[in-house]
Amino acid sequence: MALPQPTPEAHAHSDRVVEHIRRDIAASGGWISFARYMELALYAPGLGYYSAGAKKLGKAGDFVTAPEISPLYGQTLARQVHEILSAGFDEVLEVGAGSGALAATLLEELERSGKTPRNYLILELSADLRERSRDTLAARVPHLLERVAWLNRLPPAFSGVVLGNEVLDAMPVHVVRVHDGKLEEGGVGERNERLGWSWRLASGELLEAARALALPEGFRTEIPLAVRGFLDTLAGVLEKGVALFIDYGFPQKEYYHAQRREGTLMCHYRHHAHADPFFFPGLQDITSHVDFSAVAAAARAGGLELAGYTSQAQLLVNCGITEVMSRTPAEDQAKFLPLANQANHLMSPAEMGELFKAIALGRGYATPLLGFREGDRRQAL
Repeated sequence: MALPQPTPEAHAHSDRVVEHIRRDIAASGGWISFARYMELALYAPGLGYYSAGAKKLGKAGDFVTAPEISPLYGQTLARQVHEILSAGFDEVLEVGAGSGALAATLLEELERSGKTPRNYLILELSADLRERSRDTLAARVPHLLERVAWLNRLPPAFSGVVLGNEVLDAMPVHVVRVHDGKLEEGGVGERNERLGWSWRLASGELLEAARALALPEGFRTEIPLAVRGFLDTLAGVLEKGVALFIDYGFPQKEYYHAQRREGTLMCHYRHHAHADPFFFPGLQDITSHVDFSAVAAAARAGGLELAGYTSQAQLLVNCGITEVMSRTPAEDQAKFLPLANQANHLMSPAEMGELFKAIALGRGYATPLLGFREGDRRQAL
């Protein structure tokens, strides 16, 4: 598949990113883990994909997330947030708010239902995305902007609702393969003046995690050590409440199925999905599908409870997306038909409905959650 070529300015930016990565490789003895490469390509200050100024989300960017597809997503999710806040909480913490579209819609809906949080915290490492989300909120909910605060790390303690939409998939992953009966770690080095794969024997925590999967010969896959570390930290922070993460992925049994023997690494560039993580570093998103069994295990290890696991479609149905849609009269086809198309994109098994999953993790919250009242699949984890 031929991918669009970048502009000269974008090409020059990617060259700067590559040079930054080369220096890191040289300082590390000629080899870095793929997780380190992914971290630099996405998050190197002022250079990485999420840290530089290029537009990433929406039609003019590289991919579109559910909050940009339709306001129905945030309006429906607000019902789950409202339910949790009603149990005696008044704070929301969103991890990786992107453009701010979800935050703005949630605040609009929570205000509409009389449950505006006292504080809406946004954990965002990218200065560029902080500004974009600030602009979105200033335009849509200027009177609530004083309730919003941006963080660059998790607070030492938190009680309330934690949200993460398409955030776990962007955390750096380690890559392993079984080659000649040995477990090897995929890293990055230079060959013929180009960045590319370089393999060495796996060791330490990664080796232990890979051994536990009992992978067959020739299998290559990702192991989300950074996700596990994040959830361990979150478990130490969440004193009481619910954390809800929505992302694309599978339980372990499906994640490491033979049909995914090449792994799940996916890159997004100008609405083209492909599998080459070395294509113009810094200009494309690099992601990995989420192993929800690993998410559940890490959360439980930290003392959190698995409060629910289901598909995005089932979550939205349970939270009343049809009732939200009914606020627009079906007779008004100019307004209703676009909503129906957006709902199909969010819920169809051929679109986002089945590939995307929702997982809820809680502490000190015993009430069954609205979004998981039917179709809960937590036994699959």
